[in-house]
Amino acid sequence: MTDKLIVLSTCPSIDEANRLARGLVEERLAACVNLIPGARSVYRWQGAIEESDEVLLIIKTRRDLLDKLGKRLSQLHTYEVPEAIAIPILDGLPAYLDWLDRELKSETREVEP
Repeated sequence: MTDKLIVLSTCPSIDEANRLARGLVEERLAACVNLIPGARSVYRWQGAIEESDEVLLIIKTRRDLLDKLGKRLSQLHTYEVPEAIAIPILDGLPAYLDWLDRELKSETREVEP
């Protein structure tokens, strides 16, 4: 297993999704964020079943950055309770995993260029 994660989140609009994605990448909390418009969510909120069109964000990060990424996502997001679900990346193409490290903040170790 690697120390890399995929974090899933959703946004109400493509504009907000772009703003969040750019912010997380610029701050090196995410190496890459994929934006997938057209997600349809059905969920319970404050006692009622709701439905909404959303944009799914697939955020690539590292485990040691998860707390900072979650805090920043909460600051930037318009939702009262933003989604942030982390899924471990078990393995991957070594060159891609190395690229992730180069693009992310180094919190616990120095990453060679």
